[in-house]
Amino acid sequence: MPTERAIPVATPDTEQFWEHAKKGELAIQRCASCSTYIFYPRSHCPFCFADEVPWVVVSGLGTLHSYVISHRRAPGFEPPYVIAIVALDEGPRMMSNIVGVEPIPEALQLDMRLAVVFEEQGGMAIPRFTPVEVIR
Repeated sequence: MPTERAIPVATPDTEQFWEHAKKGELAIQRCASCSTYIFYPRSHCPFCFADEVPWVVVSGLGTLHSYVISHRRAPGFEPPYVIAIVALDEGPRMMSNIVGVEPIPEALQLDMRLAVVFEEQGGMAIPRFTPVEVIR
């Protein structure tokens, strides 16, 4: 019997990320001092240690940096499914799932162009990525 996926819980550090996601926007932090884009959410810049790291909406585009096709059951995931590291065009990498493509190596090429899509899950909008060709 399939079980439900875990629902993310917003924290003070991630609340703005989830608020933007509900609007269909991918937002990450950008250091006001050194202009470096930052992901995962934090209270200060890991590069220059400045504490002004406002949220900015980014393109939602990136490339497939690495992936694994999981054949193991996980709550709410029916195998096989793709777990990926996506290199955002703005620089940071983020872990997500690849959707909208068959989970086989022949369909997944490193450096393939990806775009964010949001899937509703327990009242939250979860960013996933799909090949750019799929959304055209």
